[in-house]
Formats: sequence, structure tokens, C-alpha cells
Amino acid sequence: MKKRITEQDYLKAHRKASREEEIARHGHPVGQSRVHRSKRAYDRKKTKAGLKRLPFDFPATGYFDETGRFRAVIPMPGNRSNGQKP
Repeated sequence: MKKRITEQDYLKAHRKASREEEIARHGHPVGQSRVHRSKRAYDRKKTKAGLKRLPFDFPATGYFDETGRFRAVIPMPGNRSNGQKP
């Protein structure tokens, strides 16, 4: 009994061959359906993830007052305690 090649079989074989050719050409699979993200567009998820990967901790630059609010102390350029000039 002879098996017939259907249109679905032809398309499946063509897609597989095309994919293998693409991998041979580029060295890795290339995504076709991924949405392009602009590097300049605001991305809250990316910026928040970037803060988690810092190799050091930010020093605390403030204190909690009597009401429980955090008060930031902004260092001024002229107020250096170790005597260095700006």
C-alpha cells in the first residue's frame, strides 16, 4: 500500500527543513514571533530588576523621626566632614 503525501505532510516537512537550515546558518534557533522591545522605552520591570542585582548596598542616608516618617538627609557639596575640598 502506497502512502500519499498530504498538504499537511508537505508543510510540516518544509517547516522542519527551513528551521534546520536557519539553525545551520545562524548557529542557534532564531525567534520569529518575539515582539521587539525598544531599549529607550520605559520598562518598570527591567529597572526594578536592575536594582536587585547591585553588588553592594546603598548606605542609609536618613533617619526616622518621632512620627515614624523617614527623613532623607541629602549630603551637600560644602558639608564634608573629612576636610576634603569639592
